[in-house]
Amino acid sequence: MGVERKPAAEGTSAGSLEELLGLPFSQPRLWDVALTHRSYAFEQGLVETNERLEFLGDAVLGVVITDLAFRRFPDLSEGELAKLRAATVKMSTLADVARELGLGDLVRLGKGEEMSGGRDKASILADGMEAVIGAVYLDKGLDFTRDMIERLFWPLMEAYQRGDPGIDRDFKMALQEQASRDLGAAPEYRVWSQGPDHAKEFTATVFLKGEEYGAGNGRSKKEAEQQAARQALEVLASRSGGEE
Repeated sequence: MGVERKPAAEGTSAGSLEELLGLPFSQPRLWDVALTHRSYAFEQGLVETNERLEFLGDAVLGVVITDLAFRRFPDLSEGELAKLRAATVKMSTLADVARELGLGDLVRLGKGEEMSGGRDKASILADGMEAVIGAVYLDKGLDFTRDMIERLFWPLMEAYQRGDPGIDRDFKMALQEQASRDLGAAPEYRVWSQGPDHAKEFTATVFLKGEEYGAGNGRSKKEAEQQAARQALEVLASRSGGEE
């Protein structure tokens, strides 16, 4: 079942985060704000939440990742750089980094979010990660923030560019490009859902030139389509290999 997760105690969140990030803070109160979700602020009657820091951190992260991709991958085209950046700064990647840091244990949540599993929600973790980046930027400056972002995100960028298995890629975009090159065709998706509104399950099938190439399931239309595209890419690769 794992270790029980509890809300970060008042006055201790900054110290705990210092240990996770391996740096001393000059403004401890800033870090309390970075870890304050709006649900907690609402219940406690607080004015400040981490949303402004999240806004700042999103911008800083985008600039640093763009610069890092541009310098480290001189052979990539503008389109390939854009895909790499998008894969690195998207919600699921940010949430994964936050999980590795244990950030979910420190975020201050309201009782409702706490009871509904908010400490492992990708949206809350990703927003919290961006807020932390914003706080590092304000507390330590851009050079320090750049070093921290590179340490946390560079391994993911390398793995994405290598095409390592298990890396969350945009399979729909990859399929569209591959199908255009190999078949001169565009993917066609057919999606349907079943189940009650609060627990719908989506099924997607992707066709190329009228032939079914892949199918997938998910809790959202997007997730189902991504899984179908992933399967279609595998089919395309196997057929292409068989022709050589």
